[in-house]
Amino acid sequence: MTVRATKRSAGLLLFRHTDAGLEVLLGHMGGPFFAKKDAGAWTVPKGEYEPDEPAWEAARREFQEELGLAPPDGEAVALGEVVQSNGKIVTAWAVEADLDPESINPGTFTMEWPPRSGRTQEFPELDRVAWLALDRAREVVIPAQAAFLDRLAEHSG
Repeated sequence: MTVRATKRSAGLLLFRHTDAGLEVLLGHMGGPFFAKKDAGAWTVPKGEYEPDEPAWEAARREFQEELGLAPPDGEAVALGEVVQSNGKIVTAWAVEADLDPESINPGTFTMEWPPRSGRTQEFPELDRVAWLALDRAREVVIPAQAAFLDRLAEHSG
């Protein structure tokens, strides 16, 4: 019997303080499965890493790969881990920074599309990013990742 290792992802949640309150930068997952979805289709910019890579380094590397931008410097606030419904363990840090969503140059992935067509297409990892107020972010983020928003709000309180 083979034991499948639990997949792990690490990511950076950017936040900023505005006149309207705390905002976070989330990415809308690219590809055909999420094209017409809003709720549950937004995520902290993150990606998988191998057990021998430190999670913090993976979070910074994945930010660069997902957004095509260097990860910001600044104090990192550890937001801990969550377990998503698919069993993946996600670790995140929050960093206060500003970023223009129009400046991203997302990484891509390739998949067979349409299914069983024999054709492959390339899609962006994240098809867009946006600054969202915490209440709006909670409505659209992958449900398990809402805990990151709550932890950030406690830290920023």
